[in-house]
Amino acid sequence: MIKRLVREEEGQTLVEYGLLVALIALVVIAILTLLGTKVRNLFVRVNTSIASTT
Repeated sequence: MIKRLVREEEGQTLVEYGLLVALIALVVIAILTLLGTKVRNLFVRVNTSIASTT
C-alpha cells in the first residue's frame, strides 16, 4: 500500500495545480491593485477638468 502511494502522482499534480492557481491569483491581485490606482487617478483628473469648465 505504501509503495502504491509513493508511485501515484495524482496528489502531487493536484498540489502543483493548486500552487499555480495561487500564484496566478497573487499576480492578478497585484496588477489590479497597481492599475486600480492609476485608473482612479485618471477619473479624478477627468472629473476635475469637467468640473472646472462648468
